[in-house]
Amino acid sequence: MYGSDVLAAGWRERGAKQVPQVAAETDLVVEVADDGFCGAVTRVHGGTVELEDRLGRRRLFPLGGGFLIDGAPVRLVVPAAKEQGPRRTASGSFVVADQRARVALPSRILVEGKHDAELVEKVWGADLRVEGVVVEFLQGVDLLDELLAAEPPNATRRYGVLVDHLVPGSKESRIADAVARGPHGRHLRIVGHPFVDVWQCVTPRALGIAAWPEIPRGIEWKVGICRAFGWPHETQADIARAWQHILSKVTTYRDLEPALLGRVEELIDFVTAPAG
Repeated sequence: MYGSDVLAAGWRERGAKQVPQVAAETDLVVEVADDGFCGAVTRVHGGTVELEDRLGRRRLFPLGGGFLIDGAPVRLVVPAAKEQGPRRTASGSFVVADQRARVALPSRILVEGKHDAELVEKVWGADLRVEGVVVEFLQGVDLLDELLAAEPPNATRRYGVLVDHLVPGSKESRIADAVARGPHGRHLRIVGHPFVDVWQCVTPRALGIAAWPEIPRGIEWKVGICRAFGWPHETQADIARAWQHILSKVTTYRDLEPALLGRVEELIDFVTAPAG
């Protein structure tokens, strides 16, 4: 009944039920035994596992015991290293082997401001360097006419322009329509997203919120957003820090709204197409 050697090591564990170890693979659904939080694994990093529940809320937990799968206790462990397949860029494209930036094309993608340029760079930067496409910012679509007059586009130097708040009746749509009908329209493509500012192109899910706050008319939009989140907003440096926090939540194209994704891809195709 007790075995031949009652002093042998491991006698405490001999009759105990062993808790199985389970690799914390992406999309594995587990429950936290202590508080009932239930979610799918999104990433494993530095001895922790991140879980995301059905409402998009994300929380970090230490790897190890304290988890349930189908009501049974398990220990989550780091997944075994997988054989490397083709790697992808943040935009979802396959990484080009021996990737080096090309000499810049004469064609350009123009965006309204610095934040737009930083967001495009973070997700599409690798693709743009391979294609040799430079992104420049205008400091407002109001300055587009001035730039076109100074450096007009042509068949070999096309401009793709990304505009914020491009909706019927907006100031931006009126400017875009006038430019498209003008002398440079043939070698120019203007597209845009419907959001007030490029900040909103980051999905609420990426930020761990249910939705972007509604900001009343008459309040500067970025200041209103910072107030709604309880962030400092008195100076331009405060606004810059708020944007860097938002930008840090973007790791892949999945963190951006489809209304932006399709438009940027359209512009890349336009400025890289062979001259016709």
